Amino acid sequence: MEGLAMLRQLIGQLQELLQLYGSPPPFLLLPPPSSPFHFLRFHQPPHPPADDHLSFVMAAGKSGNCKMLEPLKAPPSKKSRKERNRGKLARSTLTPEVLEQEIWKEFPEDLLEAVIARLPIATFFRFRSVCRKWNSLLDSRSFSQHCAEIPRANPWFYTITHENMNVGAMYDPSMRKWHHPTISFLPAKMIALPVASAGGLVCFLDIGHRNFYVCNPLTQSFKELPARSVKVWSRVSVGMTLNGNLTSGGYKILWVGCDGDYEVYDSVKNSWSRPGSFPSNVKLPLSLNFRSQAVSIGSTLYFMRSDPEGIMSYDMVTGVWKQFIIPAPLHLSDHTLAEHEGKIMLVGLLTKNAANCVCIWELQKMTLLWKEVDRMPNIWCLEFYGKHVRMTCLGNKGLLMLSLRSRQMNRLVTYNLMSREWLKVPGCVVPRGRKRQWIACGTAFHPCLTATA
Repeated sequence: MEGLAMLRQLIGQLQELLQLYGSPPPFLLLPPPSSPFHFLRFHQPPHPPADDHLSFVMAAGKSGNCKMLEPLKAPPSKKSRKERNRGKLARSTLTPEVLEQEIWKEFPEDLLEAVIARLPIATFFRFRSVCRKWNSLLDSRSFSQHCAEIPRANPWFYTITHENMNVGAMYDPSMRKWHHPTISFLPAKMIALPVASAGGLVCFLDIGHRNFYVCNPLTQSFKELPARSVKVWSRVSVGMTLNGNLTSGGYKILWVGCDGDYEVYDSVKNSWSRPGSFPSNVKLPLSLNFRSQAVSIGSTLYFMRSDPEGIMSYDMVTGVWKQFIIPAPLHLSDHTLAEHEGKIMLVGLLTKNAANCVCIWELQKMTLLWKEVDRMPNIWCLEFYGKHVRMTCLGNKGLLMLSLRSRQMNRLVTYNLMSREWLKVPGCVVPRGRKRQWIACGTAFHPCLTATA
């Protein structure tokens, strides 16, 4: 009966508190373990009011005395799975994020070369300055093999500007960025123009048409070719091919003049020679189109000529010359040859009345006629309306760079022969300079880190 009376008293006090607060009181009423009613418990909210003056526990025992107790702490709230996983990750992750030096010592050499070979070509300018070991990779045969396995989609362009003929500017179309290398081996007081390329190497000819140079613009590998046996100081057309798929097998350079003189340089023999001869039906002088660079397909070089309009070809292996009479499209000027997937292409400027437009043709093998396949967007051609525009083609290997200029403007555009996409090229500005450079001439080349002159 005593216990029942205590229970009634406790319930009455709870009812009074509920009427006072309107909700369960912010403390826990817990009978002591010795009481037969210790199973009655009310949970305290996590943040009790600061002015709570009733934070006590009434406990009844057999003696009937009330005992003051400390308020009990709320049970810990259950954490979500995301919070628990985050805590485990924080405990398992090492604080320092820098790898130990010993780990890199055990890194496989062939895997390191394979990774570096797949880096963008533009990173090479910082790559060589990392350490001597990375710089020495250029002479490694295994590294050369890794580089040969990586297909390079688009060529780069090596150009010469009107403002500084002794300093070249390279354009990377994938990054749409200009680079300004310094080829210190070229004669300082002599102007050397890029005239041909093959396998990452660029062939230069001095403006006096006397000396040839071969250089890798990326690595500065440089070579001055021996003097020619035929002394020809007039303008010549130049073509360049590889003996195989890599520059390690050597390369050949051909020059030909309008009077029919020509010579072939073999890098393996390091000498000039004159294999083969012109066929009797070839009309001399050749009237070569010097605005058009030679196109190489396999071991064969193709040159554009006029009077009669057509193409001359020379096989570097057999030494055989051939002539193809192909009439040019009407109203065509500043035209040049190009190559795409083994096909001979033609790019030129059509001028009729006051309209100017750049067009692309493909040579049909069966009929030996030019078939138009694309032309510049009309909205771009409107910029040239009524202006005397001159065009120069700076690259003719899959990706074309065209320089369109007049007194009032200077435009650089690229044309992808595969995707048939026209893009504008950002202006060429020298480092720490503001003036836009005017491109004078140039050639396309496929960048290769291991090509040696």
